[in-house]
Amino acid sequence: MQSTFSILHCLRAPVGGLFRHVLDLASAQAKAGHKVGMVADANAADDLTSMHLKNIEPHLALGLHLVPMSRKPGLGDFAAARFLIRLARQKEANVLHGHGAKGGAYARLASRTLKARRHRVASFYTPHGGSLHFDSKSIEGRVYLTLEKLLARFTDGLIFESTFARDAFEARIGLPRRAVKVIPNGLRPDDFGSHHPGPEASDFLFVGELRNLKGVDVMLHALADLNQTQCVSACFVGAGPDAEAYKDLAQRLGLTDRTIFPGPGPAQEMFANGRCLVVPSRAESFPYIVLEAGAMAMPLIATDVGGIPEMADGTDLKLIQPNNINALKSAMQQFLDHPDVAQKVSQGFKSKIATNYTVAGMSGAITDFYALVRG
Repeated sequence: MQSTFSILHCLRAPVGGLFRHVLDLASAQAKAGHKVGMVADANAADDLTSMHLKNIEPHLALGLHLVPMSRKPGLGDFAAARFLIRLARQKEANVLHGHGAKGGAYARLASRTLKARRHRVASFYTPHGGSLHFDSKSIEGRVYLTLEKLLARFTDGLIFESTFARDAFEARIGLPRRAVKVIPNGLRPDDFGSHHPGPEASDFLFVGELRNLKGVDVMLHALADLNQTQCVSACFVGAGPDAEAYKDLAQRLGLTDRTIFPGPGPAQEMFANGRCLVVPSRAESFPYIVLEAGAMAMPLIATDVGGIPEMADGTDLKLIQPNNINALKSAMQQFLDHPDVAQKVSQGFKSKIATNYTVAGMSGAITDFYALVRG
């Protein structure tokens, strides 16, 4: 008989693919009979986040707990870590699973303290890119990478969503002498369907956080070049620290009538806003948006970064180099000229996703890993 666990998932910002991963994992684990709780930042309060938290809360036997967590290291981290320690003792948690740099730090520090007090608890860490996205030459980057090396000794199990993430972590930080496992993200059955652009759909669509890492500026410049000879439109769904800068850039490039920025929304609903999804990222871990678009057989243009090549391997989906305006412009023109070819490629990509990337498979593998590590 498989062990049942009392699991606390800890993350900072409940947004993006990391949040989607935790929601799906927590829900599947609860459905499998485990007691599950979630600890996240109290400062994230947009409508979409609030909706997701409201939907998951009834499934969390160990509760939903929102506490202040700063993005950068600070004194507030000690308060958040102490809260997690008290909560884990109160709820008798035997698995602390941290997600992202901050969530991983809190989970491992809490586990260390609890073990010193003779509580039988195991710490697991999924970086989701996290510290690997920081420039190792910057002061902030050096701080995070140093902390990762220090925290490695308190890690019982390390989980990566892709081979790329594992290799990058090993190269920059080193793998701890603990159990390590690559377990890809997965999708729910209701994520699969058919893509149907709406009557007002733009030619191209971006869905994600509006920040430099995502390469939105590259897409805007490529769009401007295309509009020198034809009328091409794009919709940018999302929010983020660079949202206003991107709107200003669109205006400077003469794209005011060719672009719309509707704000954030559920990816599956937003896919109707475009005919082809563009993922122009400069860096990624294992982005859900690529899986989600593939599951809907939506035509896709994506960069050759992070775990995306692992998703595309064995399919006809051709990836482009990041930070390359001409390469993106060429791929966008190829879609405009041959949408039927793009649609055929998307169907093959969908078949691979349906076979290899499911929530059931992801959740089962992670829970089995808990059992293996705990012994």
